[in-house]
Amino acid sequence: MLKEFKEFAMKGNLVDIAVGFVMGAAFKEVVTAFTGGIVSPIIGLIFDSDFKALKYKLKDGKLNDAGEMVGEVYLEYGTFLTNVIDFIIVAFVMFLVVKAVNKMNKKEEPAPEEPAGPSEVELLQEIRDALKK
Repeated sequence: MLKEFKEFAMKGNLVDIAVGFVMGAAFKEVVTAFTGGIVSPIIGLIFDSDFKALKYKLKDGKLNDAGEMVGEVYLEYGTFLTNVIDFIIVAFVMFLVVKAVNKMNKKEEPAPEEPAGPSEVELLQEIRDALKK
């Protein structure tokens, strides 16, 4: 049973999936850093605020005895938009990777051979049979 598991675990597809998963997770971190460090500040410059901090107040809060505001409710759309941008970038890069892999796979597949026509012997037999009639 252990031998079967080892064979299963070492199959090329499973190892490829594991490598792809690790690389995808690392790439996600790069995209998050790009979005948070480059895209968000540029958009924040346009909106004149921190892009991730963009939010809409749904409910006002009250001051408690310690002078802190409590009970405020916000719709934090800046964080959501940042994550949407992350997703779009990752999805686009994955699209490009899949497209490139599919293109390479198409080149590797040999073109199907066209069925050969009848051989000379078959043609001569057909002519002979036609002349006998």
